[in-house]
Amino acid sequence: MKHLLLNISGLDKPGITASLSSLIAKHNLKINDIGQSVTHGLLSLSILAQMSNSDQQDTVLKDFLFETKNLGVEFDYKFIEAQNINRSYAQEFIISCVSPEGLSSDFFKDITSFCAKKFLNLLNIDNRSSGNLLTTLDLCFVCNDPLDLRNIKTSILEISKKHCVDLSIVENNVFRFNKRLIIFDMDSTLIQTEVIEELAMLAGSGPEVKAITNEAMEGRIDFTQSLHKRVSTLEGLERSKLDNLLDRIPLTEGVEDFIKIVKSLGFKVGVISGGFTFFTDHFKRKLGLDYAFANKLQFDNEGKLTGKVEGQIVDATQKSILLELIAQQESISLEQVVAIGDGANDLEMLSTAGMGIAFHAKEVVRKSAGHQMSHGPMTSILSFLGIPESYSKGF
Repeated sequence: MKHLLLNISGLDKPGITASLSSLIAKHNLKINDIGQSVTHGLLSLSILAQMSNSDQQDTVLKDFLFETKNLGVEFDYKFIEAQNINRSYAQEFIISCVSPEGLSSDFFKDITSFCAKKFLNLLNIDNRSSGNLLTTLDLCFVCNDPLDLRNIKTSILEISKKHCVDLSIVENNVFRFNKRLIIFDMDSTLIQTEVIEELAMLAGSGPEVKAITNEAMEGRIDFTQSLHKRVSTLEGLERSKLDNLLDRIPLTEGVEDFIKIVKSLGFKVGVISGGFTFFTDHFKRKLGLDYAFANKLQFDNEGKLTGKVEGQIVDATQKSILLELIAQQESISLEQVVAIGDGANDLEMLSTAGMGIAFHAKEVVRKSAGHQMSHGPMTSILSFLGIPESYSKGF
């Protein structure tokens, strides 16, 4: 049996593939492989066909030459030895590249050179941008040797910082486009500020609390210990001042559109925060979230803060546990969960989720998290989820 590789290229128009597939059926050729793409109106179609009868070779080629001439496209071919045909790869991965400002040629050079250096064979390049500006690109690569994914992610983080391009690398499996639950951290993720620092400013303990917060978010002191220390400085703060603060807290850029889009696609969305239920409950109502968990501030009978927190502290471990419980409640796999956070107390939650994204995060979190988004708005994460940029334009 002979294997014939057919290559067709030219201006794209409806009916080209249909006409050629009719010829394949007419000659009873077996299709072993096929690939088609259109780049800026130019078609590239390759078909690996197997002929059961070598005597039909001339007739097949004659028909293809005649048909492609009628279609106004270029035609080329060559015969392939059976032993040279191999599509068996152990692993297949996707590097998603996102930049609202556009992906530069220097970036493209660096990311493809990196793949070549690591012996990662590029299989497909998919432009997922919606307009003429190249903003979103998926690079599909394959390899047979075991891949040190942590080392790969560390390397592409350097490329990301150099070019201000957000990059994500995921295995191309059934879970890639099958996420069902999004869990946010609140402070500096869902919203643009740290609530406890805003409260401390009202209570007159701003600098002290800010210093403790920074140490906790960078992982230099225990979160629970830091929480009690910070909350103790809020003693005597009136509930009315917390009410007045609610509407002054800015949401993160793109977060409202992001939530509308994923909820329209059937995702469940929640927030798990080391902050306070007074605020997470507010944003749950405002944004239509399905879940909200946080720490509960204690008020006295006069409506003033006592400087204490009630109940179980939502620390790093509790965040991870709550994420798992929500997934169980929704009857979904952890591989279908996306967690988004920025601080050291989010790391357990990020590692528990199938996709953990460090969003404009501290350095320690960017280095440890599976994925990072450091340059674009929240809506840029849609590309990591396989949601086309064009879909988001309607929101």
